[in-house]
Amino acid sequence: MARRQQAGAVAFAALAAVLVVACLPSAVSAKKPHVQLSSLPKALIVTATTADGGKVLHAGPGTVTVAWKPNATAQAPAGAATVKVELCYAPVSRKDRGWRKADDDLSKDKSCQFKVTDQEYETGTGSFVYHVARDIPSASYFVRAYVLDGSGKYVGYGQTDAANGDFEVAGITGITTPIKVAAGVFSAFSVVSLAFFFVLENRKKNK
Repeated sequence: MARRQQAGAVAFAALAAVLVVACLPSAVSAKKPHVQLSSLPKALIVTATTADGGKVLHAGPGTVTVAWKPNATAQAPAGAATVKVELCYAPVSRKDRGWRKADDDLSKDKSCQFKVTDQEYETGTGSFVYHVARDIPSASYFVRAYVLDGSGKYVGYGQTDAANGDFEVAGITGITTPIKVAAGVFSAFSVVSLAFFFVLENRKKNK
């Protein structure tokens, strides 16, 4: 009986963890390969322009236009098929924050955590108006774009002002929707867990 109770508790805890993780900010989901950023050609010139030219964007209503074009002075990426654009923490917002640490090995890099868009490469020139998600944290950011070939291999990149950041995001303070949902999930599972163990105890007594 004790083992059954432990198994039930583990199952509930695992399911709760999955639901809570699902409520966290939308991050870049696909794991990057073991590729050194420094080994990739700077195949794109990338710019990020805010609507009013300001340096502070508010999560939710804020927008930034990201544009990219081939870098004429760099090697053209072989078999280019896709442009993957991400929002990255600038150095000032990574300091003393290991969970945002930058690394030349893209599989270990934690600085670029938020997806902006994926577009077909075509001529290598494109743009996208990014609406700052409501769950983007307050920080200074820059934009990086990767070029991938048809097999998903990273064959080039480009980025904006990675040293200083292009703009700051003023995140939404207070109790956000993800926090409310997470709290609701835990509350619901607390009630269900109590009911579950109550039923088990009654069955044990009746045997």
